[in-house]
Amino acid sequence: MTSKEQQLTELLVLTSRSLTHMTAAMTSLSFDLLRSSDPGVRSAGSRMVVRLEAVSHELDEHWRLIGNLTGEKTPSPHKTVEEVDLYVAS
Repeated sequence: MTSKEQQLTELLVLTSRSLTHMTAAMTSLSFDLLRSSDPGVRSAGSRMVVRLEAVSHELDEHWRLIGNLTGEKTPSPHKTVEEVDLYVAS
């Protein structure tokens, strides 16, 4: 791999890593929104979790392609967003 190709690969890795971290932060915020007493805020949080799950699947594909490009094994994809049902004990 040429120097330019190595730099491009490194840029792809750093960009994907940043997007992965940003997605995790936004998912955490979305779950915070789901705890709101405001139904509109809870609805927005729920919609955002669904959207971020789609982004997460796309990022898994990024990592797979980066692994193919570099020849290195990428971590196994794992489900980063898991739906849970919460109940309030009365």
